[in-house]
Amino acid sequence: MDAASLLLGLLLGALLATAVTLGVVALLARRRPAEAGLEPVHESLDHLHRLLAGIERDRATAHGELREQMGTVGQTSAMLRQETAALVTALRTPHVRGRWGEVQLRRVVEVAGLLEHCDFVEQPSGTNDSGAGVRPDLVVTLADGRQVVVDAKVPFTGYIDAVQATDQAVRAERVADHARQLRAHVDALAARRYPTAFRPAAPFTVLFVPSDGFLTTALEAEPGLLEYGFGKDVVLATPSTLLALLRTVAYSWRQERLARDADQVLEVGRRLHARLTTLSGHLTRLGSALGTAMARYNDTVGSYERSVLAAARRFDELGVAETEVPTPPPIEATVRALRPPVPQEDGATTFTEPRDGTIG
Repeated sequence: MDAASLLLGLLLGALLATAVTLGVVALLARRRPAEAGLEPVHESLDHLHRLLAGIERDRATAHGELREQMGTVGQTSAMLRQETAALVTALRTPHVRGRWGEVQLRRVVEVAGLLEHCDFVEQPSGTNDSGAGVRPDLVVTLADGRQVVVDAKVPFTGYIDAVQATDQAVRAERVADHARQLRAHVDALAARRYPTAFRPAAPFTVLFVPSDGFLTTALEAEPGLLEYGFGKDVVLATPSTLLALLRTVAYSWRQERLARDADQVLEVGRRLHARLTTLSGHLTRLGSALGTAMARYNDTVGSYERSVLAAARRFDELGVAETEVPTPPPIEATVRALRPPVPQEDGATTFTEPRDGTIG
């Protein structure tokens, strides 16, 4: 509830209270003598006086607060008007418009998930097939090595004039001017021949429009503007459409990285298989050497028992030696050989376990 409504309610309440009081006083005056009927009147008038004084104080306070709020609203409106005028003036400057478009383009690229200096390059320099130097705002590299050129320098002075226009006819004229400016910029981009300066490149140039409203307003005056751009190999893209395009590019990059990683895993697997083959050969030769060593050991133990221990035990029988010469036991275990894999019906392979008690 505002201050004016509050003040009006208080005044109506005061008038109603006054009318009720006077009615009560008149009724009492009829029932009492004249000298006794004046006392309630004085009391009622004093109460009414205090009530009106309080209402006046509340009204003055509410009026002061309302005046202060209106002053604050006026100052805010003036500051907003100044800031809006400064923004419009700044957007009319070509380099400010270009910088704003570059910032919008940068945000779209960051949201798309592309990596700087890996998937895209900002403002690279190049030379087209006619020998002229060009410098687009962005060059995006696709997964197959091709590049997509993006330009963000879009004129929208006509759009600002159309928004500020109050007359419908003037607005329609300014919208037509905006469409003509955008069409002329499409012709300028087509003449720069960006794809010939960055090879291999896609055979089109993306014209980044920083706001969907800019393109929608231009299409109101010239519905065939998109088809005209396609005919000139220029694709008009707003933040939403460019975001979808760049997300597709980022997805293709991720798939390319996954495929490259899969090739690396396959190469590592091949190397590991070759090394396992070499290690298996070493283990086979080592097992053969261990089997030969155990056979030689058993032969040596047998010869030792037959030739040496027979003579040494004579010392034990004559009581010359203090302790008996120990007999070394032969080694009966055999070396476990590597067994070939057994193929299964489902294509898998298993390895059989030995059952002859050989050591592993």
